[in-house]
Amino acid sequence: MSSPKKYRALLILFLAVTFYSCKKDPVIDPPPDPVVLWHDAQEKLQTDTTLPGVAEHMALGNPGNATRNTDNFLNYLIAKPQYCLSYNKDRGTPNWVSWHLDNYWLGTAPRQDDFRADTSLPAGWYRVQNTDYTGSGFDRGHNTPSADRTRTVSDNSATFLMTNMIPQAPANNQQTWANLENYCRTLVNNGSELYIIMGNYGTGGTGSNGSQNTIANGHVTIPSHIWKVIVVLPQGENDAARVQASTRVIAVDTPNINTISTSWGTYRTSVNTIELATGYNLLSVLPTAVQQAIELKVDNGPTQ
Repeated sequence: MSSPKKYRALLILFLAVTFYSCKKDPVIDPPPDPVVLWHDAQEKLQTDTTLPGVAEHMALGNPGNATRNTDNFLNYLIAKPQYCLSYNKDRGTPNWVSWHLDNYWLGTAPRQDDFRADTSLPAGWYRVQNTDYTGSGFDRGHNTPSADRTRTVSDNSATFLMTNMIPQAPANNQQTWANLENYCRTLVNNGSELYIIMGNYGTGGTGSNGSQNTIANGHVTIPSHIWKVIVVLPQGENDAARVQASTRVIAVDTPNINTISTSWGTYRTSVNTIELATGYNLLSVLPTAVQQAIELKVDNGPTQ
């Protein structure tokens, strides 16, 4: 073989070896995340369900379509593994908090009492402090209760972030609301699982020091009303699909005052009435026919 042909053959061989040695296996995309698929199917739930807790705690909807856009400072979505909420920067409180309650979340972790500012709020936003309620005559009222999150110490601690608090009249918080919270856990202990949304509206409440509109130098607005909606299901799977026209739904709307009945049943109302007062669509993932059936009813079931 002449030298030019020899060198040409060697060059071709070299290039062929280099090409095949550098050739990579084809890239195979990972299987789609089932949580993302779930999100795509929920056209009414305008929320990134890959955020911690969203797929579980907002399985029945996103009232008011809270988002993570910091320009949406009146309706800013905060998603935690333990609960999700819409935060209102101007009021210094959540508009609503949504959580799922079943036996998984109930354990033996003690109450932490570590009330503290939520450092996850966007930079530049006022972060309500533990001491902002001191001497106000209003309790630091939990939305997601401490006793609903006793699986682990960290779960319980998460309920003491101030973004989970509202100024609540002491009798309302310690008696009426506590009785309702205890009843919810009784339902769970008896074999149910619950989807709970708690919120507030209006301005001005009456605590142990009288009537006020704000505390913390105006950083925190005192609501005039506090409400809760509880969807009661037997324990199972595919929860949203199991909600029917006959499903028990408890809706309660209480005035935020210190002269209040200890019986939460006194304040039962319909989901529709709460929606009219707040402007929210509380169970938006459910089929329209199911929503219409359950949202017009006022619960008359047992209260203890």
